[in-house]
Amino acid sequence: MNLREKAQDREIKQLSSFAAKSIDYLHSRDREEPVCEVRTVFQRDCHRIVHSKAFRRLRGKTQVFLWPKGDHYRTRLTHCMEVAQVARTISRALDLNEDLTEAIALGHDLGHTAFGHAGEGVLQKLHPNGFRHEVQSLRVVELLEKDGAGLNLTPPVRDGIVNHSKGAGPLLDVDKSTLPNTLEGQIVRLSDIVAYVHHDLDDAMRAKVISSKDLPESITKIFGDTHSARLTFMINNIITSTIEDQYERISMSRNVAAALEELRRFLYERVYYNSQVHQEFNKATKLIESLWDYFINDEELFYSEYWKRTEDNRVIEDDIRDFIAGMTDAYASSLFEKIFTPRRWYIY
Repeated sequence: MNLREKAQDREIKQLSSFAAKSIDYLHSRDREEPVCEVRTVFQRDCHRIVHSKAFRRLRGKTQVFLWPKGDHYRTRLTHCMEVAQVARTISRALDLNEDLTEAIALGHDLGHTAFGHAGEGVLQKLHPNGFRHEVQSLRVVELLEKDGAGLNLTPPVRDGIVNHSKGAGPLLDVDKSTLPNTLEGQIVRLSDIVAYVHHDLDDAMRAKVISSKDLPESITKIFGDTHSARLTFMINNIITSTIEDQYERISMSRNVAAALEELRRFLYERVYYNSQVHQEFNKATKLIESLWDYFINDEELFYSEYWKRTEDNRVIEDDIRDFIAGMTDAYASSLFEKIFTPRRWYIY
């Protein structure tokens, strides 16, 4: 057996019967291609995501604090890495497929815009069909990467990416048909919120928007009063609850889910909608609106200078959405300055 076949054999022998097995997806890509002798299909998917341009751009995209100057604030890239670590820990403990889990975790936010949820909100308003970052993430891996060829990922990775978002609704009482098809994808769905509430809380304290004393006592009673204690408690609860539910779905106990939802509401009230933070979001919204209007009103300039026109009957709104959604904070800001800020006249 070659190395890939040995890895596939280990999955069959060592992983849970509930785990996704890479051998079952050996020929599942939309475009058939030679199999690798070293890596499983899920390992290859993970590597394709890490080596993509969209993944590299995540380091320049806002998580909460817009274009932060400090070295230790999270970006969209570090968020994906933290989600991957939480998700792999859970996947390993449950004897599920770590490689699939990691690929979904690292790719789940590839479609996020510049300026975080401020960017997503304005594109939702501007595009005729709205905007959802999870749908855009799928679009990135299926169409936009590699000059329109896409990454040709396996179905479970794409399914996990497009179905990872929880929205503002409840964590547990959701229709199972809306969840990812694999338990590995469901792990990423919960790991996403576990990771972001922890690191957003940490960043908010670093930015002195809140302090540890501001946390409701009902939350600290359950989760503890340190970053490490809270994270460890939530991960352990997901593992034990899923085992108790006999792998029916990736879950957590109801009291923990309720406390996590309370913590999320606290972050919205005290951090995401904080007047200082939101003031910068309003500026970002106006910046993206200005770029959108500029491009939509000069189609010839947009296609001659900024985007390659294709012949697949795509409309300009879709192309502008794809262009803006792919921008980093810095690129969007510098492009706005180039287009709208007057420059002093000088003679060479």
